[in-house]
Amino acid sequence: MVYGIANPELYRRAGVYAGRLLKGANVADLPVEMPSRFRLSINLKTAKALGLTVPNDLLSLAEEVIE
Repeated sequence: MVYGIANPELYRRAGVYAGRLLKGANVADLPVEMPSRFRLSINLKTAKALGLTVPNDLLSLAEEVIE
């Protein structure tokens, strides 16, 4: 199970930062940003191999379920 940032969002924000730097912005003037979108992925195949059961409520919240 993984709960973390959504990679496409991370790549987009990195592009915005690179654009600001290429336009001459000072690194010290750029704000520190926190991710705003997170993603929950559950690997059922691994959970079953470990003998774990994942509650249906948790499965319904996951954006990606690997079977």
